Amino acid sequence: MPPKGKAAQKPKAGSSATKPSPATTPAAPSTTAAKPAIPDQQLSQSSTVSEHSRHNFTLCHPFEDLTGKKSLSTLPTQADQLVWLASRLVTRLPVRFLGAKGQKELWKTVNDHSLPPRGFNLRKYKTRQQYKAVDSRGRDIGEYSTKEWEVRQEKRVTLSCLQLQSQRFRELRDRQKRRFVDSQTGDRVLVTDSEYVEEKQRRREMERLNRELYGTQGMARQGKLALDPEWDDVVPIVMEDPENALAAIAYAPDYAEAMSYLRAVMSTKEYSPRSLKLTEYIINLNPAHYTVWLFRAANIFALKLPIPDEITWLNQIALENLKNYQIWHHRHLLVENYHPSIASDPAALASFASSEREFLTQILAEDTKNYHVWSYRSWLVGKLGTWANPEELKSTEDLIDQDVRNNSAWSHRFYLVFSDPENCTPGEKYAATEADPKVPGEIVDREVRYAEEKIRLAPQNQSGWNYLRGVLVKGGRGLSSVREFAEEFVKGLGEGEEGEEVKSSHALDLLAEIYKEVGEKERSDLCLRRLMEKWDRIRGGYWQWRREGLGLGEVAA
Repeated sequence: MPPKGKAAQKPKAGSSATKPSPATTPAAPSTTAAKPAIPDQQLSQSSTVSEHSRHNFTLCHPFEDLTGKKSLSTLPTQADQLVWLASRLVTRLPVRFLGAKGQKELWKTVNDHSLPPRGFNLRKYKTRQQYKAVDSRGRDIGEYSTKEWEVRQEKRVTLSCLQLQSQRFRELRDRQKRRFVDSQTGDRVLVTDSEYVEEKQRRREMERLNRELYGTQGMARQGKLALDPEWDDVVPIVMEDPENALAAIAYAPDYAEAMSYLRAVMSTKEYSPRSLKLTEYIINLNPAHYTVWLFRAANIFALKLPIPDEITWLNQIALENLKNYQIWHHRHLLVENYHPSIASDPAALASFASSEREFLTQILAEDTKNYHVWSYRSWLVGKLGTWANPEELKSTEDLIDQDVRNNSAWSHRFYLVFSDPENCTPGEKYAATEADPKVPGEIVDREVRYAEEKIRLAPQNQSGWNYLRGVLVKGGRGLSSVREFAEEFVKGLGEGEEGEEVKSSHALDLLAEIYKEVGEKERSDLCLRRLMEKWDRIRGGYWQWRREGLGLGEVAA
């Protein structure tokens, strides 16, 4: 047998033991992993939100750089590998499967190295960091300074508070609808007008904050009515154009919203104060909307509102929209409804007629020849029976004095004088161009004098001459009764260019008819020929036709 080797002897005291070289001694596994350096300086106030977030995350997860490795083989030490394994186990597996000892070791490692606790999904966190959160202007929120971030957070808190207050208002209004009784006071729960006003202001502020914080993308636009708590119970009926419509109308958002609510209340025939306010709102947007005016009139009549108050409101709308026909039709309906209540009271009737006359005078001062106003005025005279009212006649005289060429004022005067039941045959037995035997002679004389007076002011104004003709026809008088007056404006006819003086072509036209009436056809032909040759050549064909009607044989053109 081979001899046994000598047992290794302990080194003697005082003897120096030879230390193994580092190259020949295996490295013992490290019991603790070296922690990565964590920045300890505080970020300045000018740092961005992203920098602060990353800084705070690094402070809370010092081994994130280490645990982010892909596999164990890339880690240098056994301790580092243990940390990596613990970070995976605590976030991915139920730790109860490790047993008591394994769990104890695992949680010790987690606590020692501040690993992310169970439930924090680091993968989702990292995924979110890849996407940018932007504000309403498209700016990356991560680029905000800390001061800007604080301002944004204040707005978010304010918005949350407003939302809670708005929710409380809705609950209070719901309790009012259910007729709840306050347990402390014993009174029925009511929402006051001031609370409605506060809620409207609150919703506008919420809308503003929402748009400032989150923008308009993906948000439904909240219009004026949608933000008004008074309309919460109404489901608007939106009009949608068919697909591929050839002429889709681009309505303004506010107008489209208002019309959708109008369709809703019209479909249910809701006549209420809020429906009336809705019509006023739409009229301000589009005063020419005929249907809205009709629905407004229906609301006024159903609610039995005072007609004079509505007329007062209407006056301002009319002054702002002079050429609007719908306004005058609405006024017509109001007067039709109001007249029976004052028809038996002469004082009230006279007062109403006076107020209407004052307003019509005011609006005609803005537009003296407004067709809608004059049509309404003529109808109003017949409705109220104010033909013989001296103020009405004087009003037309004032307008003619201001502008003698105002044909509308001349026409209204003719209607006043020759449609008065006291001075003419009632009904439509005699047309405006037919003689009426009931017209008193003194009225005819008065109107002839008035017409002649105004013609002398403007001889070439056709309005006065037409009025004079109409007066003579209604009075049953021939045109020859004003022959001398017409001849005042025509001198030396046919005596050459130098001797001929014509101040009014309308007088020459009237003289042609007068001479024909009295049988002086040659003189009538002369008047028509001079009109054709010099004084009204633009209507030469008409005058030639008139000459041919005299029956003088062939007439040279």
